[in-house]
Parts: sequence; C-alpha cells; structure tokens
Amino acid sequence: MPRRFTIVSVALVAVVSFLVGAILAGGLDRPTLVADSAAAPTAGAADSESPSSAPAPPIADFADVVERINPAVVSIDASAREEARRRDDLPEPAPPGNGRGSNRPPRRGAGTGFIIDPDGSILTNHHVIDRAERITVTLSDGRTLRARLVGADPDTDIALIKVDDVDGQRFPVAPLGDSSTVRMGEWVCAIGNPLGYEHSVTVGVVSFVGRKLFDASLDNYIQTDAAINLGNSGGPLINARGEVIGINSAISSRGSSIGFAVPIGGAVAILPQLRANGRVSRGFIGVTLRDVDPDLQESLALAISAGAMVQDVTPDSPAERAGLQPYDVIVGIGDESISRDDELIRAISAQAPGTTSTLRVWRQGREESLTVKLAERPVRTSTESRARSEERRPRPPRDVGQRLGLTVRDLDASVFDRLDLPSGTRGVLVTGVEPLSASSDADVQLNTVILEINRQPVRSTDDYARITDAASPGGVLAIYVYAPELDQRQIKTVRIETR
Repeated sequence: MPRRFTIVSVALVAVVSFLVGAILAGGLDRPTLVADSAAAPTAGAADSESPSSAPAPPIADFADVVERINPAVVSIDASAREEARRRDDLPEPAPPGNGRGSNRPPRRGAGTGFIIDPDGSILTNHHVIDRAERITVTLSDGRTLRARLVGADPDTDIALIKVDDVDGQRFPVAPLGDSSTVRMGEWVCAIGNPLGYEHSVTVGVVSFVGRKLFDASLDNYIQTDAAINLGNSGGPLINARGEVIGINSAISSRGSSIGFAVPIGGAVAILPQLRANGRVSRGFIGVTLRDVDPDLQESLALAISAGAMVQDVTPDSPAERAGLQPYDVIVGIGDESISRDDELIRAISAQAPGTTSTLRVWRQGREESLTVKLAERPVRTSTESRARSEERRPRPPRDVGQRLGLTVRDLDASVFDRLDLPSGTRGVLVTGVEPLSASSDADVQLNTVILEINRQPVRSTDDYARITDAASPGGVLAIYVYAPELDQRQIKTVRIETR
C-alpha cells in the first residue's frame, strides 16, 4: 500500500509539474495548439486550416492614429456679405426686416480641412468655401490665421486653400494614403468639427466603394458608417494605418450613419492643376453612355458583353466630328480596354483638352477605330430654347396593355410646346407608367419620348403597338428614349411581362 501510494504521488507531481511548465511557457495557448494539430496528419487537419478556425483580427485602435493626425486637422470659417448669396441658395427664410442688404447679417459657413504640406496647404470641400469673401482657419493649437483660396474644382467638390505662418514654423501634415486599395468592411475614422464640436472623432467601416450621388460621370464616393454631420465637410477619412483616404463631403438626409467621402486619389490627381491654374481642365468628347449588361446584350443581340454604349451624341462635339453614333459600344481607348462607362469617362477626363485619342468601337458586328480630338469639359448650363415642331393632329393616349406597363400618345404641338422638344423629334410620349411594372423597374419616366425599340423607329402609337405586340413573353426590349428634362437620349431595357 505505501509503495502504491508513493507511485501515485510521484505520478501526480509529474503531471502537475508538466502542466505548470506548459502554462508558463505558453504551451497551452490556442493558436499554438491549432498550429500543432495542423502539422499532424490527422483527419481534422483540413478543418484546422479553415478560415473559421483562425483567430479574429482585432478592431483597429485609432487612439495613436488620432494623436498623430489631429494636429493637422483644422476648422474653417468662411463668410461673405449677405448680398453675395444667391436667392436659390438660401437654406432658411430671410430674417424679418426691410430686406435691404445693408441690414442683413453676413453669411457664415463652417467646415473642416487638413494640412497636406508643411508650407500650409490645406485640402477641404469646394462647398465649404464657395463664394466666400473671407476664409479663416483655426489650428489645433488655437491659433487663427487668414487663408487664401488657391484653387477649386466644383465637379469633384475639392478645394485647396493656404495659410502662411507668421512665425516661420512648419505645419504638421496629415499623410495621404492610396484610396484605390480601399475595401468594403475596412475600419476607418473621421475627424472634424460637427455642429461646432471641434476635433470630434468617429469610427466605423467602409460601407461601399464607388458610390454615385450627384454626377454619375465623375462621382466615385467612399461610403462609410463613421458618423459624419454638418461641419465634418472637408475633414479627413483615415484608415487604420493612419493615412488619409478620403475627404468627407456629404451625408444622407434620410438616414443616420450614411456618409460619403471623395477618394483622396482624385484630389491628388488634380492638385498640380489647382496649384498652377486655380481650376481643373478635363477632356471631353460629348456623349452620354451606359454599361453593356446582360439585358442590353440580349435585346440588341450584341456579340460582346462589356463596354460603354453610346446613348446620345452632343451636336458639334468631338464625338460627332469623329463619327460616333448611338448604339456604338466603346470597348477601348488607345491600348486600354473599357468594360464600363465610368472607366471611359475617367480615362477621357484624365487627358488634357486638345489631346488626340483613338477609340475602339464595336459597331454592327465588328470593331472599328475612330480618332477623336478632345475638347474641354464644359460647365453645365440651362438648356437653351429650341424651335418648335410643326402642327400635328393630336391622338388620345393609348394603353397597349400590361406587357410593358406604359401608356403612350402621339406627339402634337402642345407636347412640343410644353416639353420644348427639339424640332423634328419623332416618337411617342409616355403619359403613364404602371407601378411595379417592368417599365417602372427599368426607370422609364413620365414625359419621356420613345424614339426606337430594338433599333426600330417608333413614329406613332401604331408603331409602338406593332413592335411590342410582336415581342416574345420574357424577352427584353431596348427602348431608346429622349428625356426632355436632361436634354439627353437614353437606352432603357425592359423585360416583357409573362403574365
């Protein structure tokens, strides 16, 4: 019995000693056990290598990031005399009084910016300093300095301003990152002055990359759920490495935690022009485009599945002079392949006006090359009045059934006068769109004019009925329309209802 007790005691001491030693050496750490089991040729080895068994990455700690970058973040006050503000920009009713400009308080705006050069160059939003007569910058150390506008680009909502340090000291700088590598789900933080609360920090993730908001031709916003509020405009959106990847620019008025930032890559690309010229000059060919998608490919029997299809060509534009036509699909510019319309727009916009480019175009089953000399992208202006069409005998609206969910009517003089249609327009007017119909899903709008269906001219309601009645259930129709409000032609794809 004593001998057995001695053996058991020794064994227990050995086991306890082994366990204590393993714990002190970290031998029971879970990642080590996983690695050990993966090295052994067991049946569970494959499971141990699966992503689900890997330790979850920690949430980014932005305390050190904010400590480094916060000194480079500034608050901006932009003010102007009240009469400098246009009536259509008033965000609230005018104060009571006699309405004379001399009695009105100055217009004041507030935002954020961040220093990008030790000499005091600051990036912010164009809308923060738009039409400002005095720009004041408050640094993180409390100093207030006057700033001057170096250059601005309303198309991308970017502005470059500059302050001069009277003490001759260098300014702290926010390092710039690469916005082209930003991924959805990536942790980010925003620093700004929301509602006057200076240097507020919010944290979230990248919700979406490449969001279109205002101008579908140039917009490429980073969407984030990091809280952005009024006063954050112009502030930095920062990644977990402490690099600025965006300029906070917009928020959704219909929901919380939906903010948008201009990618920093777009700002860096135009900085030389802002510094040299105070503005940005972009290439322009004069077309409206849409992506080639499966529905468009099916409806027009295209042999290609990607590219930028021409919907409309601006009169007397480089595109018209080069011979581009509606339904042409641009598949390349120079040696660069084009799969989407925004790729083409960015490639054209990145070139200087006057540059000559070669477009590779898919037309009627074969590829052609067209040479185009770029013009300068114009500022959008209101549509000039156009000549009216001759008198036409009106016909009542015609509902051709539920297959497309549209009610159409022939064009007459009253339609030309009311919608200011270009002279010679031939087609039918959309007077009704059934909710939840295929046309509603395809975003066919009221008061658009249907010009063609599957490249067949639609000159009357009889043409419209003949073409749509002959279409196969479940098939897709490419409807070529003119939108008077935009003064543009567009291609909509509508799938025929099968019910």
